[in-house]
Amino acid sequence: MIRRLIGHIGFVAAAIIVSMWLMVASFAQTAPETPDAGASAAETPALVFPDRGPFNPEIIAIPQADMIAAWSRSAHADLSAEAFAHWNSEGEIPPQCAVCHSGAGFRALHGLDGSPVGMPEHPFPIGGVVDCETCHNPRLSEVKQITFPSGVSHPVVGVEAACMSCHQGRESGLSVVKATADMDEDTVNEKLRFINPHYRLAAATNLGDIAQVGYQYPGKDYSGRFLHAKPIGTCVSCHNPHSLEIAEEPCLTCHQTGNPDDIRIAHVSFDGSGDTSKGIKADIAANAAKLMETYLAYAANVAGTPMVFDGASYPYFFTDANLDGVADTDAQGKVVAYASWTPRLLKAVYNWKVVTADPGIHAHNPYYALELLYDSVEDLASADGMNVELGDMLR
Repeated sequence: MIRRLIGHIGFVAAAIIVSMWLMVASFAQTAPETPDAGASAAETPALVFPDRGPFNPEIIAIPQADMIAAWSRSAHADLSAEAFAHWNSEGEIPPQCAVCHSGAGFRALHGLDGSPVGMPEHPFPIGGVVDCETCHNPRLSEVKQITFPSGVSHPVVGVEAACMSCHQGRESGLSVVKATADMDEDTVNEKLRFINPHYRLAAATNLGDIAQVGYQYPGKDYSGRFLHAKPIGTCVSCHNPHSLEIAEEPCLTCHQTGNPDDIRIAHVSFDGSGDTSKGIKADIAANAAKLMETYLAYAANVAGTPMVFDGASYPYFFTDANLDGVADTDAQGKVVAYASWTPRLLKAVYNWKVVTADPGIHAHNPYYALELLYDSVEDLASADGMNVELGDMLR
């Protein structure tokens, strides 16, 4: 009898303990309230995850576990990457940068956090990435169009709003037009500086002539949006939205290979090699190399100051007066940024950067890339003092 009583008491005590534990766990998983529109940067969470839990597989299964794991290994979640760590030493991210380099900044831009739509007025805390609610915020569906640096607005549907917001670049060909207005094409102008279109420009290059991310030479026609056959119509048609990896299966619907690097879209050779067995990516790379060779020759022979490119150091283009392939340094040991820009040189170099800043441009819009490259080489070749043969290079 006594043993039964002790056992009963032990059972009741255990039940009470378990109940209290569940109440504490439930309380701990309560989602924080959405920050007010006027919340300061310090109060704005760097990371916001979906309101689900508890996140313990021993207690409850997590249906999104595979998706979360894929995201955690992707570039969007890499907190140590330059895209997110660039401002660590400053302790905060400027608002114009945070709108793409921080989930909190992105939500503020589109008013998804309750703040007014538009560029935020305050900086954001470091430590944020492209988190879950950047793309899963329920209000994202309310965003119906995205405005590009050219001023052109384009309609979007669903998560495409997130992709196009941040993969559009920071400049357009119109920036180059404005900077070089009323200047002689081949005269060095001290007011000119390199204009950087920014990085990973897939949304802008895909739209081609619509977004006008490249400098488009007067009198030339340029391709618009590069459209695939249905159902390949959006960013996530090809890219896994969590891992960002390319899904090769859809390619096999129409192509003999699922590797975009090996796909060829035409039966002509754009780089003049005559080899049509390789992917169109190779033609674009060859023509980009031709453009670099041409603008370096122009810098030395027409602008009068040799140039060198260093992709690891901003602003990427530096003076190389002794032609040793290394950027010159000043009396303080600092590298000398290239300053002998002419309008013709700036236009061509800008286009080269547009094409090379989108590593997937061969899939996003190969025709637009080939057009920008050809026209830039052709224009540089027309300058006095240049001896450039386009050969069998095609537009």
